[in-house]
Amino acid sequence: MNIVVYPGTFDPITNGHYDLIERAAKMFDKVVIAVAASPGKRPTLDLHTRVALAREVVKPLPNVEVTGFACLLTELLEQQGARIILRGLRAVSDFEYELQLANMNRAQSPGVESVFLTPAVENSYISSTIVREIARLGGDISQHVHPMVVEALDRHYNT
Repeated sequence: MNIVVYPGTFDPITNGHYDLIERAAKMFDKVVIAVAASPGKRPTLDLHTRVALAREVVKPLPNVEVTGFACLLTELLEQQGARIILRGLRAVSDFEYELQLANMNRAQSPGVESVFLTPAVENSYISSTIVREIARLGGDISQHVHPMVVEALDRHYNT
C-alpha cells in the first residue's frame, strides 16, 4: 500500500490544506493527516479540537484518516507503515525551510522521501496564521475554511 503522511499543526485546517489532501488522495492509496501537538508553537486550538476539525473536513475522502501525534515524524511514519511525507509549498520562501526538513527527515530515516505539492492559485495566499488573525479580529473567514472551523474559531475568540 502506498501511504503518504501529511504532517502539520493544522491550527486550523484550511481550504488550502484540503486542496492538497484531496489531490493527494487521488495519488496515494492512503493519506494520513498527522496533526502535531506542537506545544512549542503554542497552538490556538488544542490538539483534540484540531484533530476533530480535520476529521470533519476530510470526511468525504474515504482513503484519508487523521491522527494526532507528539513524537518524531519519522517515528510516526514507521508506526503508519509509510515512507512518504507530503508537504505544501505556497511560495518560494517556503522552499528553503521545507528542503531543510526533508533533508533532516531523510538523515534520521534514510528510506523516507518528501513530496511537495503547490496549492491551487485560489488557495495560494491562505495560511492558518492569517485565518486565525482575521477570525480574532472578527473578520469573515468562511471562504477560506470549512464551516466547522468557522464555528470553532468563533467559539474560541468569542467566549
